[in-house]
Amino acid sequence: MTVLAIVLMICFASCKKDSSSTDNNTPAPVTGVMLNSNANFGSIITDNNGRSLYFFAIDANGSSGCTDGCAVVWPAFYKENPSIGTGLTASDFGVITRADGNKQTTYKSWPLYYYQNDAKVGDVNGDKVGNTWFVAKADYTVMLANTQLVGHNGTQYNSQMQPGQGITQFITDAGGRTLYAFSPDKFNKNTFTKSDFSNNGVWPVFEIATVQSIPSVLDKTQFSVIDVFGKKQLTYKGWPLYYFGNDLAVRGSTKGVSFPQPSVWPVTNAATGVAPAQ
Repeated sequence: MTVLAIVLMICFASCKKDSSSTDNNTPAPVTGVMLNSNANFGSIITDNNGRSLYFFAIDANGSSGCTDGCAVVWPAFYKENPSIGTGLTASDFGVITRADGNKQTTYKSWPLYYYQNDAKVGDVNGDKVGNTWFVAKADYTVMLANTQLVGHNGTQYNSQMQPGQGITQFITDAGGRTLYAFSPDKFNKNTFTKSDFSNNGVWPVFEIATVQSIPSVLDKTQFSVIDVFGKKQLTYKGWPLYYFGNDLAVRGSTKGVSFPQPSVWPVTNAATGVAPAQ
């Protein structure tokens, strides 16, 4: 074999290796969503390349509240007809049209985002930013909303349940529907629901079998489940949690805060005190 032939063979092998290396460093096209295991958060929702996706508490009504500069730091995730990974359900995913005219994929009506400061696969640096951004998960028992409270009477309320403007953070179910406490209740004691559930249509108990994942700004140990005439009801800091029947058709609706008057059915959050002992 001539020297020239040997040189050509070495060059060919080297060029082939370099080309393969370049291909391996090119991210695969984004084709869908999947579940990935994370050391801090357990199973999280990512794109098919493993990049973390997030929920924004301001989006409880199902539309995106992240625009302009926010949208640069938190790029919207969108894939038409995404592939759905094992453990996820296709019917939980949808699409919205943002204020800028672009489309965005949603999960249980929560718009999905990337975080600009996640440098590599597995990063979850966006969780807890501003106490309003949370890594996307399929097994949240509750979520958090940040919005202006508006009662059944059309009046705006602040976080002290007084008439006034101001954004309040409060606990919702995983789909963004508001949850309330009943002020006469006692620690882990539902005093409202009748044994025949004849008043359950107005203030349905929030039923859940077990407590799974909780947003990171809340303490999971402060949630529990009690038995109410055979139904399992979630409690937070000892307060049994309820829906308001007139809210159920609208995500993020807070009509219950003024019914029948303010402070009888308050929303709950990290600032909520522990329910009084029985």
